[in-house]
Amino acid sequence: MSGLNASLGYFLAIVGVSAVGRVLVTRWRPRWTFLTEFIAAFALSACRLEVDTIAEVGQWAGALGPDVAITMLFISITVHGVIMQGVSGNPSVTLMGLLQKDTGVVVSVLSVAAQLLGAYAALLVAGEYWQMELTDMHMIKNLMMSECSTSLQVSPLQGVFTEALGALSFHLIYLVMKSRSQLLRIPVFSVLLTLIAYAGNNYTSGYVNPSLAYAMTFTCPGHSFLTYSLVYWLGPLIGMTLALFLYLGNIPLLFSRNLLYSKKTRFRVPKGKTSEDKTS
Repeated sequence: MSGLNASLGYFLAIVGVSAVGRVLVTRWRPRWTFLTEFIAAFALSACRLEVDTIAEVGQWAGALGPDVAITMLFISITVHGVIMQGVSGNPSVTLMGLLQKDTGVVVSVLSVAAQLLGAYAALLVAGEYWQMELTDMHMIKNLMMSECSTSLQVSPLQGVFTEALGALSFHLIYLVMKSRSQLLRIPVFSVLLTLIAYAGNNYTSGYVNPSLAYAMTFTCPGHSFLTYSLVYWLGPLIGMTLALFLYLGNIPLLFSRNLLYSKKTRFRVPKGKTSEDKTS
């Protein structure tokens, strides 16, 4: 239980710092949306790194089974959704806004860069936390840092397909639930992302988030940086683009005409009188 208590303290610290940072940025720099994306990516990656520690080492060094890791993953995603409402921390979601013409190019580029920096900052903070070796679980994780195991357990082609399929599912639900209340959206997304992570555990870990994947596996040996980029960038972008196309029938940034669905008018237009009607 000492390992779980230390992890809970870590989670609370990350959530507290992130929540305060979100409030300060929103109040003092409301137009600097890329800073909130930095905070969101940092919080998501920092918590997922500790969840991954519980899943990898907890069973052997802390008597924490896989059910604890799944539960902590669900809770961390839910809390992230509560404190980061309206902010994704996910480059594929940001780029989807660009394709929908909801955000500009400059804002999108700054947001993606901030998300990657947030993931890198989370990796540094988690590393410093593990070096404290508060429990046996963290001591082992600290020793494993330089030789972490890769999340990509299949070929690059299978990895791209897995991430694309997960991203397609996530973004379709995201688009469908976009106008619903947060009270409904947050638990739905939490369940969905937990299921995607569980289903993709033996393939790519189902991150469907390039910045999160960077923090989790890009620094691990086993594959080249190019291979990781193809799987964890190309896969989510393919899934996101396909989801947007299936939902809207087009890509607003590229096509102005609907390519899949025909828009039918709701009201009938009255026909004009013919010459026969006028003579009669």
